Amino acid sequence: MYKSSSIIIHNYFTKSTKLASIYSNQNSHKNPNIIVFSTMGDSETKGIEIPSYFVCPISLEIMKDPVTLSTGITYDRESIEKWLCTKNHDTCPITRQALTDIELIPNHTLRRSIQSWCAINAPFGMERLPTPRLPVSKPHILKLLQDSLSPNLQMKSLKRLKEIVTESDMNKRSVEAVGAADYLAYIVNMSLSSPVGDEAVSILYHLRLSGTGLKALFGKNGEFAETLTCVMQRAASHEPQAFAVLLLKSMIEVAEPIQVISLKLQFFIQLTHFLVKQISKSGNPVHEAPICRSNLDLTCASLSSISPKGCFQNANKISKKATKAALKLLIEVCPIGRTRTKAVEAGVVPVLIDILLDCNDKRISELVLTVLDQLCLCADGRAELLKHGAGQGRNQRGVKRVRLAVVSKKIFRVSPAGSERAVRILYSVAKFSGNSSVVQEMLKLGIVGNLCFLVQVECGSKSSEKAKEILKMHARVWKNSSCIPQNLVSSYPS
Repeated sequence: MYKSSSIIIHNYFTKSTKLASIYSNQNSHKNPNIIVFSTMGDSETKGIEIPSYFVCPISLEIMKDPVTLSTGITYDRESIEKWLCTKNHDTCPITRQALTDIELIPNHTLRRSIQSWCAINAPFGMERLPTPRLPVSKPHILKLLQDSLSPNLQMKSLKRLKEIVTESDMNKRSVEAVGAADYLAYIVNMSLSSPVGDEAVSILYHLRLSGTGLKALFGKNGEFAETLTCVMQRAASHEPQAFAVLLLKSMIEVAEPIQVISLKLQFFIQLTHFLVKQISKSGNPVHEAPICRSNLDLTCASLSSISPKGCFQNANKISKKATKAALKLLIEVCPIGRTRTKAVEAGVVPVLIDILLDCNDKRISELVLTVLDQLCLCADGRAELLKHGAGQGRNQRGVKRVRLAVVSKKIFRVSPAGSERAVRILYSVAKFSGNSSVVQEMLKLGIVGNLCFLVQVECGSKSSEKAKEILKMHARVWKNSSCIPQNLVSSYPS
């Protein structure tokens, strides 16, 4: 054993220098007599010598709740939990060894030593450290999960489990580690349309499962996706429906393409209905029509009860987070041809156009344009976009004039990405569905003039280049038309 020494750490040292000093102490035979001076700013405590093993290697502060990893290194609980959970590391910060077990073992002996030392040095300004609350143990979590299967204890156990899950990220990982997802999925399957099932869905969402956990939950054949589809359809309140959509989004993000292709038409129908409910105005409940002639008829029947203006102004009735999750979910699944066709068949295009008409949220508008861009890559999607009449009670001429104008007017009004998506939609229509009627309609609605203006003000951008391609496509009809403002004629590409 070599002679004990002191490392004087001044306030003006950088954090990296201090971390290097602590790292050196932790690995130099772990001499318990090595001490450091306080780095606290308080002048009363500046001269107090603090044992180095009282200091957390991550925060460089005195540990309040020391815990030891499987590698044998001790950290403050709050700091190591942030390292493991918030930053998603799976290694020991000091040794860099991979952690096969993330269980944190309380170091009671060290904690008592720190508490005693703080009490002795209280006259010099050191605060006394309270005894930390004991963390939730895995046996306790397992007991709650087992009780959740008992009819008499179900709701009480689930509520307590939810409290544990929402308390900390480390609790989430501990709950997932004991297999809670399987218990909760079983409860949801067995208790659809009941408060117990709704509570289980809520816990599953708040659990923030890992990628591996989400893949296992999805199942080989997407069984649980079908269960969540039923939750969207049958849940009595909006909250479990929103949690089901948010959970589905997380699951689809890690799913294999073959699993996405296996999604059934009912999934897209219920997702469309969810969007309809998201934009419904307070006091105007959405009409749940039975499936009759087609899924599109069903969706249009639901839309008939929606006020065409001010849909997004009632913050109490709209969950923007869930709306964005539903749109992102469509973005995840629609790049695949089969699922794209199912989404169109479910009647999502007219719903998206109605959202675009009255939405003032730029991010939501951008997401809607992204979905429409994907749907317009198929003939059915373009056909639905062209025959859609936005708003109620308009004459046929008025309905026609709205078809592409809704998309066109979003150029410059959302974001650069939104403008690019809007131009891509117009490109798909002009190239693959550009018959004489559509071409003339684009001219009369001012869409051609809008594209010329885009070429003029954003020369060289992706949107501008795509607009040039559209204008060249139908130059024979458009170039010499009197419908194009004179100040924009010079912008028409040759």
